[in-house]
Amino acid sequence: AEGGGGTIAALSSAQRYPEDYDVVGVTGMSSYLTRHTFGQMWMWQATHKDEASFIPPAKYGVLHQAALNACDARDGLKDGIVGDVERCKFDPGVTLCKGAEGPGCLTAPQVEAARKIYAGPTNPRTKQEIYSPMYPGSEMSWAQLAGGAQPLGIPVEFFKYYVFRDPNWDFKTRPVNFDSDVEASNRPEIQPVNAVDPDLSKFFARGGKLLLVEGWSDTAVPPKVAINYYKAVVSKVGAKAVKESMRFFMVPGMGHGPGTNGEENFNFNALEVVEEWKKTGKAPDTLTFTHYKNGMDVGKRLVCQYPQVAMYKGSGSAEDPASYVCK
Repeated sequence: AEGGGGTIAALSSAQRYPEDYDVVGVTGMSSYLTRHTFGQMWMWQATHKDEASFIPPAKYGVLHQAALNACDARDGLKDGIVGDVERCKFDPGVTLCKGAEGPGCLTAPQVEAARKIYAGPTNPRTKQEIYSPMYPGSEMSWAQLAGGAQPLGIPVEFFKYYVFRDPNWDFKTRPVNFDSDVEASNRPEIQPVNAVDPDLSKFFARGGKLLLVEGWSDTAVPPKVAINYYKAVVSKVGAKAVKESMRFFMVPGMGHGPGTNGEENFNFNALEVVEEWKKTGKAPDTLTFTHYKNGMDVGKRLVCQYPQVAMYKGSGSAEDPASYVCK
């Protein structure tokens, strides 16, 4: 299942109806809708605090290049992709204009907005994390959530009809509150829209297998949603059961699920992987993704199980899985 309702249905099956499927494969973990909507509104509000806060999408490349300058080489290879994302320490303040504003730098309010996006939504009172931040390397895909005159329709409808139950609610006159409104969204009757129960013990006990794949450059559902879910499953059912029955892969440079389109993309045959797993009983320890640039197949990349990173060995083609080792 990829993205949106498909992901919720797939994870719901493993969590709520463990007898239904033998193997479940999920990419783009859109399964925490009550928090997902806060993440989307946080990003929009960050760049629409006032007129000065707006980051023109034409400037996303400035942030993206600064992120690459800081972190591209961490995996041993400068290739325009941040490979070791989680350990990337990057402050957008390096893009601050030294003099007059220009197309190659950000103003102080724009830097502040970018910092909020990289930090992710937090409760202003408790400082508790509400949802995943965006990660360095994902900047070129920020426009859908941060670049428009209006927020995305999904959060607007969610707050109107689920949280506030007020069809006249207006996001401009009454902005989302990241403390009390989160509390309101925790009401039990809203929770069925989520599929984040980490207790997969019944699914695993009957031989069920879960393949979870997420992109480090996903902005529709940023990476920490899947990371937090994986860690919660390990905590709930134990590392041994997870080692036998679940595989989690984070793909550098990939957005909201595998594909072949766009400037940079990565694709793999999920069905083939889960069928092979079911047939042989041997869990995949690494995956091989086909790398696409501008719709063209340019080679293949090794993808490692989280939290490992594919490190370039120092020689060989960048588009050959044999040139990398999981570390």
